Amino acid sequence: MNRTRTFVALWSWAVIGFLNLPILMIMVLSFSAGEYLSFPLPGLSLRWYQGFFGSDRWIEATFNSFEIAFAVMVGATVLGVAASFGLTRGRLPGSAMVLATLNVPIIVPGIVSAVAFYFFFSRFGLIGSKNAIILAHTALATPLVVINVATALRSFDIDLERAARSLGASRWRAFWHVTRPGIQPAILSGALFAFLLSFDELVVAVFIGGAGTTTLPMRMWNSLRDEIDPTVAAISTLLIVLSAILIFGASLVGKRAPVSAPSRTL
Repeated sequence: MNRTRTFVALWSWAVIGFLNLPILMIMVLSFSAGEYLSFPLPGLSLRWYQGFFGSDRWIEATFNSFEIAFAVMVGATVLGVAASFGLTRGRLPGSAMVLATLNVPIIVPGIVSAVAFYFFFSRFGLIGSKNAIILAHTALATPLVVINVATALRSFDIDLERAARSLGASRWRAFWHVTRPGIQPAILSGALFAFLLSFDELVVAVFIGGAGTTTLPMRMWNSLRDEIDPTVAAISTLLIVLSAILIFGASLVGKRAPVSAPSRTL
């Protein structure tokens, strides 16, 4: 048994290392002192990180991505939480079919969604605006919030909320003081996934974005298409670190928060 466990552990770490090897390679290349991406490295340097932080184009694209992603996170979280309550607590006929329909944006290939968004927003003259990207990304990110929150609501003890209502709490106070703490990790996880989806999304942004709405992934794509700029490796490393920090933060709040007794909370 000990040998089997050791073999499984070694094999698991080998698979993890194999899957993460390209990421590690990009991180190593970001410290290259050469003019082009090459391995082995001709030397070590931070020049490409300095080039990123010293470039107005890159910084503007980064701020655009953060602005759009934050708006998408807020919108998708509000819509996703409301939809989750309607699907799990309401008496909507065919709620299972509605939930399956909400998952369509996750299943449909990105290029198909991008073309659909393009023809839809072109009818309203929104192509090339941030609002179009925000709305499109919100439609793509909302199902992620619904999946997380709906799952948490199904496992939440509804009797706690009923007890709060029986003690005189309004529906809103019962939600805020009793239900919300119990499903808060799911809400935060859904919001995080919505933020990351919008921040990293490229295909839809390319189709419906414009010169004034260039996001960081769009700028990276243009840089790789025109020339192989090692600055992309530095930016990729920063994005990997950012994603790791956010995911680690989500894991910290992933532990279910204890719910206080309604009689003490209200």
